[in-house]
Amino acid sequence: MIQEPKSPAPLSQPDDEPEAVRREANVTESSRANRGWWDRNADEYQVEHGTFLGDDRFVWGPEGLDEIEAELLGPPEELKGKDVLEIGAGAAQCSRWLAAQGARPVALDISHRQLQHALRIGGTFPLVCADAGALPFADASFDLACSAYGALPFVADPVLVLSEVRRVLRPGGRFVFSVTHPIRWAFPDEPGPEGLSVSASYFDRTPYVEQDENGRAVYVEHHRTVGDRVRDIVAADLRLVDLVEPEWPSWNTSEWGGWSPLRGNLIPGSAIFVCVRD
Repeated sequence: MIQEPKSPAPLSQPDDEPEAVRREANVTESSRANRGWWDRNADEYQVEHGTFLGDDRFVWGPEGLDEIEAELLGPPEELKGKDVLEIGAGAAQCSRWLAAQGARPVALDISHRQLQHALRIGGTFPLVCADAGALPFADASFDLACSAYGALPFVADPVLVLSEVRRVLRPGGRFVFSVTHPIRWAFPDEPGPEGLSVSASYFDRTPYVEQDENGRAVYVEHHRTVGDRVRDIVAADLRLVDLVEPEWPSWNTSEWGGWSPLRGNLIPGSAIFVCVRD
């Protein structure tokens, strides 16, 4: 589920809109807020981005990098018979593509409403509503795991999620996940020229929080630097084998939030981490 990082600076909002602030948000608050946000916004998200994502494509981010070309999980012909866990599946577009290759995917998401869209589109694979920090699967259940902008940008404890992924992977299993490129947090969330000037410190890890009039978080996003992501992977006892920063392709003329051809040709928009459980 691709979601552009919000503007790092506090925003002025109409009275009926959440207040945007930078403040701490723990694991419980982040999970509760983001489950509610995605349940409320799933319909709009699928209407707005469903055409780009397709029903059965595996797209790693707004650049449009497709797994059928990238082969970050391995050659498509080698996916047949593999047990694959998709984390933050949304409407399970990636799982649907995996199933078409002969894999046995399981699509997991924290949002019940997003999974209802997966049911609407259809498929024969399991759908599981659960938190990525507490995966409801036995140890060594999967050959592969993947997450295209799912879970990792929204959790307060990424090592917990990564450790859970390692636990359910079989030895030699691969986990590939994409997130907003960390450098984007230093820039305004704007697709035009105003989004090209640094407006905040890249090193400020304070979460972005939208909160209601009572100070209750209704959306939370967490920032990690590139180095933080690498250290998180190591702390979870996974091995980083590649870091992919997709370039913006000439065919992609669309804008998605703060992603655009203008920005994409100058600064990276996505970071894809390829990890292995030894």
